Formats: sequence, C-alpha cells, structure tokens
Amino acid sequence: MDTADVRDILLALGAATLGESGGRPMTPSIRPAWPGARLAGRARTVRCAPGDNLAVHVAVASAPAGRVLVVALEGDPHRGYWGEVLTTAAEARGVVGLVIEGGVRDVAALETHGFPVFSTTIALAGATKVGPGAVGEPVRVGGVDVESDDWIVGDVDGVTVVPAGQLDDVMTAGQARATKESGLFRDLKAGRTTVELLGLDPDAIEQPD
Repeated sequence: MDTADVRDILLALGAATLGESGGRPMTPSIRPAWPGARLAGRARTVRCAPGDNLAVHVAVASAPAGRVLVVALEGDPHRGYWGEVLTTAAEARGVVGLVIEGGVRDVAALETHGFPVFSTTIALAGATKVGPGAVGEPVRVGGVDVESDDWIVGDVDGVTVVPAGQLDDVMTAGQARATKESGLFRDLKAGRTTVELLGLDPDAIEQPD
C-alpha cells in the first residue's frame, strides 16, 4: 500500500478510533492550533533546547516531503517556536504538519495557509536560533515516545501516534472498530440502548423507584 493510501485510511479512521485500536494517544493538552486542522503523515522528530528553535529550522530544511514534524522541548514551552515564516518554508519543502509540545504564533496565518499545527499553547515571544538540539532521534511528546517514521494522526479529537512496526495491525483493528460502530449506530437509531448493546449492568446504578 502506498503512502497516499495509508494517509487516506488513517485520516478517515481518525485519531480517536486509532487511539482505541492500538495507537498511542498524546495528552489532551496538545490540540489543533486552528479549527479544522487535521493531518496524517510519518514523523520527523525534533528536539529543541530551552527557548531555541534552531533544530526546527534544520528539520524543515532537511525533512523528506510528506513528513510531520514532531517537536519536543527541553524547557520554556511558552514561546512561539513556529509561525508563518516556518510554515511557508515547510510548505515549500513538502512538510505536511507540525506537532509540538510548546507554543506557536501567527495562528490566523496558519489557518489561512491551511497548514495543520497541533500545540499546547499560543505564545507571542520568539525563540533564539543558536542551538543545541537534535533532528531524527527518539523524542517524547505528549506523554508518548515517538521515533522518526512512526505515523502521526491529528484531528479535532487530538493526536495519536501509530508506531511504524504496528501500522498494519492498528489499521486492521481500526477498520474493524469502525465497522462495529457502524452497526452500533444502526441499532441505536432503531431504538436499542447502549445498556443493552454493550452488555452493561444497570443494577450498579441507584435509581428512583
């Protein structure tokens, strides 16, 4: 299966379904920087020194097309590590999105570009560009260990990491879950209840007579 097909399948399944199917959900603090942002692509990992984004600039300049930059910060998350300048550079290089456990800025411009960004905050203060840092080594972002080539899926529900070696298994489980849920929706619309369909025990809940 080629990369475009994988991307389409992952986007269709969504971060929530994949996170319930063997993927690794990031913490809820990592959210879309603008409404409607969504992405799916293989990771290019980045580690930045406190208050510095030189490693991000290097990653944009060197990343293969189709990658999602996944950025870990060693400290000082309340800076705008990413904005319209890096977005324009990333688009020209074929980078397809950003996940960062820190701040970004120029949010209106990011939305205008349609460039999907997931961050923990919006921040005005800029970053220095002197290093140190690293590109391509394993990082931990949003409570999840990420390696370059893992798949990253982000949408309105959050961000899920699909380890590269588990991609087929997670997609298969995700598609099975989506099929099961389709049947569940059909039965609910027909008048059945979640208590019945999920085999729940109503006797565990106190109710008035």
